This record gives sequence, C-alpha cells and structure tokens, in this order.
Amino acid sequence: MCASRFGSSLAFMVHAGSLPATMRAWGMSGGEAGGIQTAFNAGYALSLVLSSWFADSLGAKRVFLWSSGASALTGLAFALFARSPDSALLLFALLGLTQGGTYAPSIMLVAQGVPAERRGAAVGWLLGAGSLGYFASIALAAGLSERLGYEAAFVACGLGPLLALLVAAPGLRGRPNRIAGARTQALRGAFRFLADRRSLLLTAGYTTHCWELLGMWAWLPAFLTASLSGSGGATAQGLWIAGAIHLSGFLSSLTMGKASDRLGRRAVLVAMGGLGAACSLTIGWMETLPVWLILPVAALYGFSALGDSPVLSTAMTESVEPGSLGAALAVRSILGFGAGGVAPLAVGLVLDGATGSGLGSGWGWGFALLGVGGGLAAVCAALLPADRPLPSPRS
Repeated sequence: MCASRFGSSLAFMVHAGSLPATMRAWGMSGGEAGGIQTAFNAGYALSLVLSSWFADSLGAKRVFLWSSGASALTGLAFALFARSPDSALLLFALLGLTQGGTYAPSIMLVAQGVPAERRGAAVGWLLGAGSLGYFASIALAAGLSERLGYEAAFVACGLGPLLALLVAAPGLRGRPNRIAGARTQALRGAFRFLADRRSLLLTAGYTTHCWELLGMWAWLPAFLTASLSGSGGATAQGLWIAGAIHLSGFLSSLTMGKASDRLGRRAVLVAMGGLGAACSLTIGWMETLPVWLILPVAALYGFSALGDSPVLSTAMTESVEPGSLGAALAVRSILGFGAGGVAPLAVGLVLDGATGSGLGSGWGWGFALLGVGGGLAAVCAALLPADRPLPSPRS
C-alpha cells in the first residue's frame, strides 16, 4: 500500500513544480495558473467524499482498485495531451477526480488488516509515503521542466499512478473485498457517529487541522520565496523548499503515528496541534530575519502541521464501527476540505487588506489566522476521553 501511495502521489504536485516553465511556454496569467490547481483541488475533494461513501457499500478494495485504474488513465492523458491552459485545466481536474478515490479506501484497507496496537505506525507509513511522493513530484517536475521542458516533467510524473496500479493490484489479489452493509445503513451511520463525543471531537479536530495544513501548503512557499527575494533564483529555491516541507511531513507521519501507539492518541494530538499553532503564530513575523533562522522554523512547521494527520485518521478508525467508517470519512472530508479550501482565500484577503494599511506585508497576521486552526485542534484533542497506549503484541 505504501509503494502504491507513493506512486499515486507523484502526479499530485506536477503542476506546482512545472509552473515556472508552463507559465513561460503558455503565456499564462496568475489567474489561469491558479485556476488549474483549483480545478484539481475541487475534483480531488469531490472524489474523497464519493469514494469514502461508496467504500462501505461496494467495499474499500473494489473502490481503491477502480480509482487506481482511473487515476492511471487520467495520469497518462494529462502527461500526453496537456499542452495548453485549457487542456491542462480539464485533464488536471479529471486527474484530481480520480486521485481522491485512492486515499480513504487505502486507510480503510490498513484498518482492516493491521491490529490496533500497530495501526498508528501503519497509517503513518501510508501517509508518509504520500508526503514522500509529493516531495518527489515537485523535485521531478521542477528539475525536468527546467532541463528538458515541461513535457518531460508531465510524462515522468504522469506515469506515477500507472506504476501505483501495477504495484497495488498484485498485492491485493488475495485479500477479500469486505462490504460493510447496505447503503441505507451507511446513510444512517454517516451522522450517527457525530453523537459520540470522541468521534465528534476527532471530526472537529480534523476540520481545524485542515484549515491550518492546507492554508500552510498554499502560502508557505510564497512566503519563503518572498523571504529569499534578495538572492538569485528565489522562485526555484522556493519550489525546492516547498518540496522539503513535504519531506518534513514524511518524517512526521512516520514518527508521530508510531509515537501515538506508544504514548496514546490524545497526547500526540495535543502536542502536534499546539506546536503547529506556535509555528503559525511565529513564522509570519520572521520575514525580515536571516534565512538560516526562518528555514528551521519552516521545517518544524511542516513537521507539526502534518504530524497529527495519521493520528486523527487512526483514531477515527478506532472510534467508528466498521460498517459506517466510509460514510464517516466522507462527512469528515466534506468538513475538512471545506475549511481547508477556504483557508488560502482567507489568508489572501488578509494580505490584500494589509497592503497600504500600515500593517506591513500582512504575513504575520495571515499565518496567525491559520494558527487559530492549530490551537482549536489542540483544544479538541485535550477534550478527548483519556486513552492509554495499547500493549505491544508479544511473540
């Protein structure tokens, strides 16, 4: 599953990594470039909801393999035929519409096959593989587009979903496709889980976590590029630093998932939420400081903002009955990606409002707004019922 998640994620950041080259080649405006990424995000969010919902009634394995096949086809189509802003928008939106179907079902497959005492580490490896794929996607796209042209970058990254399918299909051949129950049961379970205190707090924590994480992913590269503007090649450096943020997230997913197995879910969630909020409240005010001071905080920011993601997902699989897990993840996706989708716009409005108002560049206030999400995530975690580390299995 981890190798498949890595391959699928190779196509995720191809637009961002190739952006300097495609803007030159296609003569795109900033609005056109942003519209392509927005189309992908919209398709991805929709597929997250639909695939999570149908995984209960059709089976997580079946939905995962169908989505992997569709993602392989759309990845190849994007690689071969995206040669203008219009074609890129359409094909990247279709790629996003298929990509989301490999996310929640893969978490459900891990939950089905891994005992609770090792589940945090397993989900951490799964999400960590995705972060490593994001890093590789930016690195491949940025490097190849500058040296060989954006077409080579599109092909290299577009092959990722196909490789993911070739890895996943044989590995899942012997596993049963578990169907939880009728769709009407999933419909009732979709909202019944919110009556449970732990599930409700985990959903609220995930929503505020997405506000901070997706806002940070959208604006931290631009902030770092602005901070590096005094040196040559600031745009290229900003892209590579954005890739390093995802590499930091990879390390975070691995270590924090395993730590939650040993220390308990609540303790790790409180720590990561509080640390992420502290970074949000700090980094925006560091714009004029030396780069060697900013970059360690940026790395810590990337680590902490993603560190609670595998723990939140693991805790949800333990709080919701298997027959309603897909529906619960669908509701969580609607709330989380709804909040995360609004966060970049909110920060942008803060930055626009700061211009000419005597408040400086606005970076400090913009990131502080994201820090509200991290703080609320920590509060939700602190209100969770006490949990204890699960005992390690004995041989």
